[in-house]
Amino acid sequence: MGDWVIGALINLLGSVFINFGTNLLKLAHDERNLRARMKPIIYFQAWRIGILFFTIGNCLNFISFGYAAQSLLAALGSIQFISNIGFAYFVLNKTVTIKLLLATAFVVAGNIFLVAFGNHQSPVYTTEKLGENYTNIVFLVYCISLVLVVIFHHSIYKRGKGKMLVPFSYAVVSGAIGSCSVLFAKSLSNMLRLSMSSSVDGYSTLHSGFTYSMLLMFTSTGGFWMARLNEGLSRFDAILIVPMFQIAWTFFSICTGFVYFEEYKVFDALRTTMFVLGMISVFVGIYLLAPEDDESSKGGEELLVVSRTSNLSLDVERLFMPSDQIRDIEIIWTRYADENC
Repeated sequence: MGDWVIGALINLLGSVFINFGTNLLKLAHDERNLRARMKPIIYFQAWRIGILFFTIGNCLNFISFGYAAQSLLAALGSIQFISNIGFAYFVLNKTVTIKLLLATAFVVAGNIFLVAFGNHQSPVYTTEKLGENYTNIVFLVYCISLVLVVIFHHSIYKRGKGKMLVPFSYAVVSGAIGSCSVLFAKSLSNMLRLSMSSSVDGYSTLHSGFTYSMLLMFTSTGGFWMARLNEGLSRFDAILIVPMFQIAWTFFSICTGFVYFEEYKVFDALRTTMFVLGMISVFVGIYLLAPEDDESSKGGEELLVVSRTSNLSLDVERLFMPSDQIRDIEIIWTRYADENC
């Protein structure tokens, strides 16, 4: 079994753990909103278990970067959307629609192409080689192009014209900078693997200035991504911004790994074509996995039930049910409103 297979399996397991932990966190917040809003979230067991799985999953993903190509692992991260459907069905009791199954098919097909035709090499780079790659002329040209892309899309976002263009430009800037954290994470993971396999300079490898600079850059770009993610969710409709974020993150993560680690050297015309088709299939699946717009939902399958809480705030909870049950609840809600308004 090659090292890239080990890295891919570790990454897949980590992605599933992260998604399972995220669903448990969501479940804990739902329970808190329904039962004990004033009670700290840390007292809910689902939240504690969710944090544990979320942390373990991120650690597994970090380790996986030391065993497989960045472009391959960045694309495989989309498998979390598949596990999310299963967890949403079994843990959160959500309904799985035909659209979700179609999106799943696109993501699975795309990942099959990415794994079959992706980069299967997993070399261990020395500190000198990692530093040398940062001065590579191709990588420097890529960085300049990345800066120009960021400036261009940031100017579009500042002008604020275009309903679709503004969130798209926001996501591109966020993904272009935030996805660099994947590069720094892989560099750190590579150095950790190098230190464990080296009996001579393992300690000095981890305690070098290069290691600390990578750690600083990883923290900075990762923090930037998290901040932009939270701000984007507050500024734009999640229906638009979530798939844009994921596509931008995946695309720039793959491109950065391609250039920095010179992964493009192992690709011929056939592998490049199949890999690009796999990426497109994954992106289409991610787009289809975006939540439905309430105004465009049909057939009476979705109902927004507004419940009054003790502090007079309004919580909106999405329910999935047949039309006859919806009519019954509408009657009950109308009577409740007449009695309390």
